[in-house]
Amino acid sequence: MDRKPRIGVTGSDRRWSPSWWCTKLALTLAGAQPERISVAHPWSGYPFDALIIGGGDDIDPEHYGETFGERDKFDPERDKLEIQWIEWALQKNVPILGICRGSQLINVVKGGNLYEDISSLRERTYNRPGLLPTKQVFVDRQSTLFTLCGKAKLRVNSLHHQAIKDVGNGLRVVGRDLDSFVQAVESTDDKAVYGVQWHPEYLFYLPSQFALFRWLVRTGRQHAA
Repeated sequence: MDRKPRIGVTGSDRRWSPSWWCTKLALTLAGAQPERISVAHPWSGYPFDALIIGGGDDIDPEHYGETFGERDKFDPERDKLEIQWIEWALQKNVPILGICRGSQLINVVKGGNLYEDISSLRERTYNRPGLLPTKQVFVDRQSTLFTLCGKAKLRVNSLHHQAIKDVGNGLRVVGRDLDSFVQAVESTDDKAVYGVQWHPEYLFYLPSQFALFRWLVRTGRQHAA
């Protein structure tokens, strides 16, 4: 039997992390062997075939050229850890899926920036967070994300108040919401990179969302080979 692809999952260092447990379940169902990575969960040393950069706290604006007064709002150790993993994966052509904060951080590493708070900028949608798929994302029909998910309109959840502003090098926007905020990006080169602003780990019971984890496992297996 082929070895299951080993997928690193970054995230919060909190003992109870629903995002980690849901991501672990989704990856396991898709045929992978997930490993949790955080400031409190050091890497085992076994090689990764793919990587998920998970959601969570805001990214320190210093990483994209902005300033903010209250430095205690951020987690510099997590920022540093995840930036190192993203740079490693990009250098080694290891497949990456960025989720919410993870999508934003991939964009920042690739030279893009963020809206620090989109709450006051929304006009057609509310900014109330929720785990259920109550919001709409319109997917570019010419994108590989459309081919992957099979839908031009996705129902998604939302837990964010920040969003990608200017897109980084080697990325393109492939999904937007009703207010035209970026909801999904993908690579424009030969690197296997997706970033989604929603949380598919809480929606893996939907085929269009589980497809993201199946893609990561499939490309991780190809990378291992």
